[in-house]
Amino acid sequence: MAETIFSQDQFKCPVCLDLLKDPVTIPCGHSFCMSCFTSTWNQDDQKRVYSCPQCRRTFNPRPALYKNTMLTEVVQQLKKTKLQLSVPAGPEDVECDICTVRKHKAVKSCLVCLNSYCQIHLQQHKNFFKGKRHNLIDATGRLKEKTCPTHNKLLDIFCHIDQQCICYLCTMDDHKNHDTITAVAERTKKQTILKERQRRFQQKIQQRKKELRELREAVESHKCSAETAVEDSEKIFTELIRFIERCRSKLMQMIREKEKVAVSQAEGVMEQLEQEIDDLRRRHAELEQLSLTDDHILFLKSFQSVAVFPESTDIPSMTVSSLLSFDDVGKSVSQLKEKLEDFCREEINHISSRATYIEIIPTNEPKTREEFLQYYSKFTLDPNTVNEHLRLSVWNGVFNVPNVVQQYPDHPDRFDNYPQVLCREGVCGRCYWELEWSGDDGVDISVSYKTISRKGRRDECVFGCNDQSWSLDCSPLIYSFMHNNSYADLHVPSSRCKIGVYVDHRAGTLSFYSISDTMSLIHTVQTTFTQPLYPGFAVHSGSKVKLCDLSI
Repeated sequence: MAETIFSQDQFKCPVCLDLLKDPVTIPCGHSFCMSCFTSTWNQDDQKRVYSCPQCRRTFNPRPALYKNTMLTEVVQQLKKTKLQLSVPAGPEDVECDICTVRKHKAVKSCLVCLNSYCQIHLQQHKNFFKGKRHNLIDATGRLKEKTCPTHNKLLDIFCHIDQQCICYLCTMDDHKNHDTITAVAERTKKQTILKERQRRFQQKIQQRKKELRELREAVESHKCSAETAVEDSEKIFTELIRFIERCRSKLMQMIREKEKVAVSQAEGVMEQLEQEIDDLRRRHAELEQLSLTDDHILFLKSFQSVAVFPESTDIPSMTVSSLLSFDDVGKSVSQLKEKLEDFCREEINHISSRATYIEIIPTNEPKTREEFLQYYSKFTLDPNTVNEHLRLSVWNGVFNVPNVVQQYPDHPDRFDNYPQVLCREGVCGRCYWELEWSGDDGVDISVSYKTISRKGRRDECVFGCNDQSWSLDCSPLIYSFMHNNSYADLHVPSSRCKIGVYVDHRAGTLSFYSISDTMSLIHTVQTTFTQPLYPGFAVHSGSKVKLCDLSI
């Protein structure tokens, strides 16, 4: 389609190259901005020859300039209709499909004509199709995605069989006799589902906000409790240190006092002993002198008085060891130290065990299926773990075909001896999923640590026969639960073959529910999980199990 409407380039001043302002027209017919043209001819006053800046035609004398009223109205109308917004398209802009010489930026796209239009051609489109309902959207470069690649028609029909958008010609060949509906009607249905999903997401957001608020409050309370405990402990230990200091001071004072008394007593005895020694020495010297005299008469007269042994002084009986030793005190203090250290160590360990970190877990468990669905997670079966007697299906299921062995490549994660399979994804927080099972021999619905053995004996590999896994054994006759080779028979109607599994890893909760019009609890386990959990299944001969996709 040729361009039949004026563009803004036709109304630009040749001097300033901008949209005309106060346009004037000279005798040769060319138009300029009043200010641009006046400035140009003012420079020609010295030459006395005036020429047109565009065609170079000369004029003498200088013509009078008059405002071009019609051109002024055209420019004003151009501004009013915003035609000046039709700017050249940039590298990231959607180009107008109608522009032929210079591509302008498209502002709208028509889903009927399958074209994009700039502001100029959009007005032309509206005028041409006036009274007809054309679906205009913001300009998009993805119009090809909205058209059928085979028939080049708008994808305005939705096929339920193939779950894809098609055009009306597709309903006559590849999608003939398929369940179809208009894309608008399907959008309306999906919009309802979308609103429901939004509502559920909003509920989940509010739930998470509530849990976050409770956790923050618990953390603040925990911090306050810890701060109080620190302050109280500091105060008590300070008092205890002061008490020990007082005991130390009292003991030191007692030792010094006893030392003073003992030393005073010893000094008194030592003084008496020194006096007695001096007296004995004097008498010894007299005896020595007497023994040397030659005068027999003097010797005999003096002997009676000198040779008499002096009477012993009454000195207290004490020994050096009893007087000066404080070894027993030191030993007693050392024993007190050891007893106090042992007591403090034992009590601190006892206090620490009472003050260990307690994990804060929200207590609001889901009650209805709608609340459980807030924690729904999608799982996929891991082909590297599936046993050779099981066959995986495209609908995220697995079934056991009797007497048929699948040719799977060797893999260290594969269960070699038992018909079992694990999922790829693990569970660390809160999680919920559903499954459907059928078959005469039944299935085992399990959660397991990834470290479970794949190649060993029965107790090491089979779900529920070890401390690595927990398993709900489902059969048409009876349900039972098994963990670490411990069984518990459960009374569950055999007709209920849709099971919901809920795990709260941090709280150590594992629950199984039968799903019908309502949810009925089958069995709950309360334990402590030390590793991420992986959903798994043991599928017996002729049975099958399918993970439900609740995100659709």
